[in-house]
Amino acid sequence: MTKTLLRTGAALVALTAAMPAMAEEITMIVCGDNMNPVQQKYIDQWEAENEGWTVAPEVVGWGQCQDKVTTLAVAGTPVGLAYVGSRTLKEFAEFGLIEPVPMSDEEKASYFPNVVDTVTYQGKQWGVPVAFSTKAFYWNKDLFKEAGLDPESPPKTWAEVIDAAKAVTENTDSAGFGLVAKTFDNTMHQFLHWVYTNNGQVVDADGNIVLNSPQNLEALEAYKALVPYSEEGPTAYEQNEVRAIFLDGGVAMMHASIGAVSRLQDTDIDWGVANLPLGPEAEGPGTLLITDSLAVFSGTGYEEKAMELAKFLTAPEAQEEYDLAEGLTPLRPSAKIDALVAENPYWAPYIDGIEFGGPEPLFTDYRGFQNVMIEMVQSVVTGAAEPADALAKADAALNELE
Repeated sequence: MTKTLLRTGAALVALTAAMPAMAEEITMIVCGDNMNPVQQKYIDQWEAENEGWTVAPEVVGWGQCQDKVTTLAVAGTPVGLAYVGSRTLKEFAEFGLIEPVPMSDEEKASYFPNVVDTVTYQGKQWGVPVAFSTKAFYWNKDLFKEAGLDPESPPKTWAEVIDAAKAVTENTDSAGFGLVAKTFDNTMHQFLHWVYTNNGQVVDADGNIVLNSPQNLEALEAYKALVPYSEEGPTAYEQNEVRAIFLDGGVAMMHASIGAVSRLQDTDIDWGVANLPLGPEAEGPGTLLITDSLAVFSGTGYEEKAMELAKFLTAPEAQEEYDLAEGLTPLRPSAKIDALVAENPYWAPYIDGIEFGGPEPLFTDYRGFQNVMIEMVQSVVTGAAEPADALAKADAALNELE
């Protein structure tokens, strides 16, 4: 997606923004393989409460969903409401293709800490969070025991992770840590786990690039220290492929989403899950906070009604029901979520890390940002660059992007 195309789309939206809606129908794109019954239930309720209005959801596969939403917006024929990765909100906002969706202080306070930051740019919210992902630390207790480690004591710090990875590599037939470094978006995501478990940032509150910091240098140095104790050739693996190696007993430790639990329950592995280990500058448990959002596109003539629908579908009761049905990290605290954690303690690390977690940084050229981060990680993992040099180079590249 080029900025020229987005500018063209913005111009087309400007020409059509004043046109009234031709019908009282809200078009909506939903990403996935099928319509979630919980969302459909609340769409039906909204229609019943808004006489004369209908919602026309279109389900689009994950591989095509984002591109279709963008193509329609650029063509000047935007969908009314769409499921988008929150990472794209700044790009859409900069080119005038989406509407801000104001949140009251009460609405903001209803979410777990830092969640609203994932959709905030220049003090405005540009989408409503609808899906949430955090990460936790998994370890193979059998491999820990074989390596002479305490299987019931997972590493709590980066230094302990490195020591444990070395012990596993030297005393078993498996690798110590599943390191992600493929040319793929989650290489950037995985590195941000380390940034946010060491009180680091990529962009500060004033919008300044602060990648080249002592905290982030420590993170990149820890990545480098794990290379000898990771699976062979980390640049060949993205996070789901590393997870597959873990499920086969090929690595002893990894960072993964809650989806790993259901897969591990079908194996003979004796496993554990804990908070992501912390770097030396950490103030508390952290994680990368990834959200997808409902974005309201400009130029339909019914933007306010689309905002009402977005807020209705993501209201606390509806959102909690959706989160639990989909097995997602919950977006808001509640008594029901407390009960969930009490019944299934493996959920605790996914929620503990939110307090000191951080968002995917918002860049106008998000793909450019992603590529800079991947190149930085790969250059260190392959030995092509030292961490300090790679970090300085990436920082300079990000400043050029902005």
